[in-house]
Amino acid sequence: MAFDFKAFGKKCIRVWHVLKKPQKDEFLMVAKVSAIGILAIGLMGFIISLIVREIAP
Repeated sequence: MAFDFKAFGKKCIRVWHVLKKPQKDEFLMVAKVSAIGILAIGLMGFIISLIVREIAP
């Protein structure tokens, strides 16, 4: 099964035509939500590492 570069190129062009630049408020909202998600995952990892460190010294 070979990769079809021509079909992939057509799909990329179709997506490119649909894209739009986000407004400033939309961009800031996405950035805030992403930052909160990254912080939450980091905090969970930190808490899990503390628990594991206490269980198996």
